[in-house]
Amino acid sequence: MQQIVSTCVMIFWVCLSLQACSHFGEPAKHSSHSKSEVFTLHTPLPHTWLPEDQIKWEVVKLPGKITTQYSLVKVKAQQTVMANAQSSASMLRLDLNVPPENFNRLAFAWQVQNLIEAADMGQREHDDSPVRLVLAFAGDQRNFSPQNAMLSELTHAITGRPMPYATLMYVWCNKRPLNSVILNPRTDRIRKVVVESGKGRLDQWLTYERDIKADFEKAFGEAPGALIGIGLMTDTDNTRSNAKAWYGPIQLR
Repeated sequence: MQQIVSTCVMIFWVCLSLQACSHFGEPAKHSSHSKSEVFTLHTPLPHTWLPEDQIKWEVVKLPGKITTQYSLVKVKAQQTVMANAQSSASMLRLDLNVPPENFNRLAFAWQVQNLIEAADMGQREHDDSPVRLVLAFAGDQRNFSPQNAMLSELTHAITGRPMPYATLMYVWCNKRPLNSVILNPRTDRIRKVVVESGKGRLDQWLTYERDIKADFEKAFGEAPGALIGIGLMTDTDNTRSNAKAWYGPIQLR
């Protein structure tokens, strides 16, 4: 039990950041800075969140952690969300309610100044990334393993929300091959798809388009449920290092 409680605390940032009730109602408020509300798409896709929209997303601060600073900054006349992490971790998060039949692809863009030399997203003590695009999904939590069911109950008790059924992250990795899947060292309900690797394309504006359903099925071995959260995160708290990155428009198609 002690090990499970410890693991629950370790994944607190994910569970705090991307929870949603099974009925997709109003999420639990958890800080005086919360702006959380469920965003339901009322118009056909595509839908684009510009940096000017992203900077208004809920800032999720992590207890005991320095906060990564997010700000609206122009890069070559283009608005971006700049993330400046100094031994820090926090997230910009938006709760969603998008049924699986209403989404297919995700387009996004970012620029990274430097990699985190000591980072290894497969190791809990070094699980940092200069950029993360994070998607949370609903699902039948009766399929949880006993350990994940207990983690969900414990995080519900701590945060007011259970774990999402599944969390998929798009990340930049130091060494792993493109399109490889990294299992989170704290829970297998969080999996990361490597969309960029190594130093070859640092300090460049990069754009991506991903097939959400194909990536989810590759990572989890099943079709996704409703998309219930989206976030972006730059974190360097585990490696006690610094990183700077810029995020561009995000489009759900």
